[in-house]
Amino acid sequence: MAEQPPERHDDWHRPLRHVPAADLSEKTTQSSGMRRLEAVSGKTVGAEKVWMGQAHVGPGTNSGNHHHGDSESAIYVVSGHPVFVFAEGGEEVRLTPEPGDYIFVPPWTPHREENPGSEEAVIVLARSSQEAIVVNLPPGSLTDQA
Repeated sequence: MAEQPPERHDDWHRPLRHVPAADLSEKTTQSSGMRRLEAVSGKTVGAEKVWMGQAHVGPGTNSGNHHHGDSESAIYVVSGHPVFVFAEGGEEVRLTPEPGDYIFVPPWTPHREENPGSEEAVIVLARSSQEAIVVNLPPGSLTDQA
């Protein structure tokens, strides 16, 4: 007798979810100088492996030092000129992407977002966990966080 394919359950018919921009939630972990908005997560749509949202960094502000635990983060720069700061070899390194560019943040990597410009910076965030893990760190140089 031929082997039968495994029985398919209703995961093949789960509905897509639409999250209108007006429905983004601020009920997520925040850092000073940055406003995070949650779009796709376990709380909002029942996601199991991904978190996605956006952040707004006001002119002349920064997020403060933080990391995202064991989550990988991917960032897409929508508008403005944010600066991403991390430590490497005992020195602070500054990445200055333009709108349309992407940034990858490895798990556990302390960093901060800055906006030295005069316009708000808007970024789209995606993380490999269903929730927005944000561990805020003490102020100071990122080289002191090791």
